Amino acid sequence: MRRLPPLAAIRAFEAAARAENFTAAAAELGMTQAAVSYQVKSLEERLGAPLFVREKGRARLTQLGARLLPALSGAFDQIEAAFASHREEDESLLTITTTHTFANTWLAWRLGAFHMEHPDLAVRMTTSNELCDLKSGDADVAIRAGSGEWEGLEEYRLFESAFTPMASPECLSEAERRLGRRLEPGDLPHQHLINPSDDWWQQWFSDNGVPADESVLRRPGIRLENQANEGHAAMAGQGFALLTPLLWKGDVAAGRLTVPFTDRVSTRGWAYWLVYPRERRMVPKVKRFREWLVSEMQTALAEDDGGWGTHEPVQAAFRPAQRSAVL
Repeated sequence: MRRLPPLAAIRAFEAAARAENFTAAAAELGMTQAAVSYQVKSLEERLGAPLFVREKGRARLTQLGARLLPALSGAFDQIEAAFASHREEDESLLTITTTHTFANTWLAWRLGAFHMEHPDLAVRMTTSNELCDLKSGDADVAIRAGSGEWEGLEEYRLFESAFTPMASPECLSEAERRLGRRLEPGDLPHQHLINPSDDWWQQWFSDNGVPADESVLRRPGIRLENQANEGHAAMAGQGFALLTPLLWKGDVAAGRLTVPFTDRVSTRGWAYWLVYPRERRMVPKVKRFREWLVSEMQTALAEDDGGWGTHEPVQAAFRPAQRSAVL
């Protein structure tokens, strides 16, 4: 067990000793001159010997003070170097954790542009739908879907998580060929559905006045663990999937997916959020990524043609969170 005097007293002495002036030490430490004087006096009382000879406009070191100063200054130099090394290492790598869906359908396509703007910063993206403890340093920032309000985290609401059925053009054409007419919402319970047991299907049916009994939602079908996989299964002609329009706009534009009911989009009160520990709000790499992501998302929302429902703009202010910092 170390038997050290209070660190605040040591810092006050070291600063005053280097400057030989209590006023200069107070300015350096962000303290009042009286506070520096008090800390030095408490250290002298602990040592049982004076450290300064007070003179007008100057605090001259005693023999004891002069002996202590080099060792203490060297120790503070080492402490400063240790933290500087950490800051340099920490600032050189940005780690982003996000969902498989957001990474594969949106962020991975754009992240190279962020690196081109900030070539000094290495970027690592991990994908997981599991819980992530940002407080422990698992990642610098997270992008997650949910209702928000994670305790201890700053949040940016990026966009509303809406959904509507999509399928490959071939799948839609085949369905309409069998029907002999255009596909209607009421036809979907009788089509091949990807993840038919997903309760979002039940909500979409309800929102659009489509009767669908439990047998439809319980019937065998393709069940995949995330929307990214569902979207690729839909592109492969495996059936109709409920997808978020904003995330699949490029695939729709490229003709890999089609949206049969562009005016029938459901929402669930969920959104995609950028989150990070509140105390890291102004860390340069976090700030740079936040500003870039918000700008990119605003551009993406502005380019949306509005045919798939409305998207609320990126939230321009932080919202304090109320629930767990693990997300």
